[in-house]
Amino acid sequence: MIGRQLGGRYEILERVGGGGMAIVYKGLDILLHRHVAVKILRQQYVHDEEFIQRFRREAQAAASLSHPNVVSIYDVGQEDDVHYIVMEYIEGTTLNDRIKEKAPLQVEEAVHIAGQICDALDHAHHNQIIHRDIKPHNILIGKNGRVKVTDFGIARAVTSSTITQTGSVVGSVHYFSPEHAKGTTTGEQSDLYSLGIVMYQMLTGRLPFLGESPISVALKHLQEDVEEPRKVNPLIPQSVENIILRAMRKSTAERYRSAKEMLGDLESCLQPHRRGEPKVSFFDDDDMDEERTRVMPAIRPGQYEISAVEDDEPPKPAASENPPEKKKGGWVKPVMWLLVLAVMVGGMWYLVRYVQAVTTAPEDVMVPDLRGRPVAEARQTLESLGLGVDIEPQSSTEVPKETVILQDKANMKIRKDSRVKLTVSTGPPPQKMPDLKKLKLADAKTKLLQLGIKAENIKTDDMVMDEEPGLVLTQTPAANAEFTDPAATQVTLGVSKGPETIPMPNLIGLSENEAKNKILVNKLKIAKDGVSYQPNYKLSQGKVISQFPYQPDEVVAPGTEISLTVSSGLPKEAGQMAVNVPVRPAKEGAVSTVKIILTDASRESVEYQTLTGVDKLQTFQVNVVVSPEQNASIQIKADNTVIDVITVTYEDFKNHGKSGKPFTPGTGTGAGTAEPGGAAGSTTAPSGTTGTGGNGTGTGGTGAAKPGTETPAAGTQEPAGTSGNTTGTGGQNP
Repeated sequence: MIGRQLGGRYEILERVGGGGMAIVYKGLDILLHRHVAVKILRQQYVHDEEFIQRFRREAQAAASLSHPNVVSIYDVGQEDDVHYIVMEYIEGTTLNDRIKEKAPLQVEEAVHIAGQICDALDHAHHNQIIHRDIKPHNILIGKNGRVKVTDFGIARAVTSSTITQTGSVVGSVHYFSPEHAKGTTTGEQSDLYSLGIVMYQMLTGRLPFLGESPISVALKHLQEDVEEPRKVNPLIPQSVENIILRAMRKSTAERYRSAKEMLGDLESCLQPHRRGEPKVSFFDDDDMDEERTRVMPAIRPGQYEISAVEDDEPPKPAASENPPEKKKGGWVKPVMWLLVLAVMVGGMWYLVRYVQAVTTAPEDVMVPDLRGRPVAEARQTLESLGLGVDIEPQSSTEVPKETVILQDKANMKIRKDSRVKLTVSTGPPPQKMPDLKKLKLADAKTKLLQLGIKAENIKTDDMVMDEEPGLVLTQTPAANAEFTDPAATQVTLGVSKGPETIPMPNLIGLSENEAKNKILVNKLKIAKDGVSYQPNYKLSQGKVISQFPYQPDEVVAPGTEISLTVSSGLPKEAGQMAVNVPVRPAKEGAVSTVKIILTDASRESVEYQTLTGVDKLQTFQVNVVVSPEQNASIQIKADNTVIDVITVTYEDFKNHGKSGKPFTPGTGTGAGTAEPGGAAGSTTAPSGTTGTGGNGTGTGGTGAAKPGTETPAAGTQEPAGTSGNTTGTGGQNP
């Protein structure tokens, strides 16, 4: 369940608690970005339609409550077979934990907590909602000390639909009202009875009624009077004890009529004039009935003997002048009877004192309350007191294994050598592992979490299979295997990750043999007739130009076929030629580092050569490749400053490069030479030539002569020149 989203809004973060009916998780409301508590109905109840309807109806009714001492209910929903309630999340602890840690509580603290609970009940009762399950487990205490009552509605649904189920009775039987225990209609005063028990437990540290079984506890609610709290804890004021005794009266007529009335009593009970008030007394209506059946003492034989004799005696004779003498010694017999009676009373008094002395002798020991302790510790404690121990095992989903659930004698004095029966948890009853195969991984994990198996104990193994990714294929333990301790159960799920895939390797730029080896290593295949050849300017002969149909890093399955295109070298029309490049320092007489940067049909801005220590003009040979669409550009940098750029065209290749001899380009400046079309201006002519164009005079540039040509004589016209009078001065070869 952890990690799952409910309603597309509530993300489950962690488990924070659980009971017999539901599991509580901490969640995040993604829409409002706040933490919430999500209570999810246990799986065993999701198919009881009547229960689900009542559960939803009661939860919705509780959502109508708005009070600072009531946990707010935000939402109620269902997703598949998951029924959930979204509530306010309280950072703090429960009253049950507070009692275990600090009981008995200070009187002021207990009264303050009870007052807030009473205020919450008053609000609920005014909205026609009866809680029916008031107990410390359902009382939350925030970090700020505010008390919050929770579980409105759910308890009512539980008791109305599952009253015969053992789990629901055990959960709250110690806090039942008498009418609740009898199964009759419960009302507002039933909640007040339960609140009285909560106050009793807060102030004494123990429950008023204990028994060997839930039924015996329920009967004590009906038949036995509670031990007065002040006898257990003399620090309790009489006014507070009066509130507890009145709230816990078995007759609803003698309890508080409403939570508001009880709240008023709580608010004033600690005032000085009330602390020492008289103990409350209760009278039944039939105490004043003279016609009621009474217990009368039996009439003993001879009780009325004297009067009877006197009635039967004949009339006394008249008094004579000489009355008869009184009989002597008439006092002896009464004195003897008095002595006998005194001896009997003395003997009885001695016997009573002897019995009291025997019953209160040092052989009597106080039996502590051992519930919740490990059985080994409980056994050692009882045996150290001279008591025998009887163990009765009982499975439990709430109490950890080897822990005491109940004991038949607690918080009372018994004679040594007596035996105490301990009911000990054997842990949860065995459960069967569900069949998780063919389920999605998320659904399988949800089922396991609902069984109480911890998320960290669920492991997964990825399996390469021709199945849908994320599908559970194997499980350990197997389906229907029994397990008793969900928290310690380890589960391993084999999950399909789908067919095996690999990334397509990058084969471009590799040699043909390297590419074929890489294909085999990666479990791929070369398609039939999958290698083709074509010329290429950029990649040398034998290098892979492209791969088809899968590009590098695309995901493919093993055995996938691929085709390669391999370079067969430069195209036929490619022009390869050597070019003589003049190299000189940046400044005359200085020493420079010269870099030659080449861009041609097969390269782009490549640092062709770096020359150091250049101190004079010299020539360096550069091999270039040109094409009909791409010229060659040779950039010369001296000390990172561009001092010359030489362009070699495809025409230069056709005119000079096919001879196989190095080509030496040159530069020249025509002064006052007209551009084609007769416009006056200046033009740069090829090195060693004169400017051509309209009428004008040009001066030939100084530079290297073209390969295969001689230095032109003055006044010589290049073939590219047009008609006109032109005078030129031949260039000088370096």
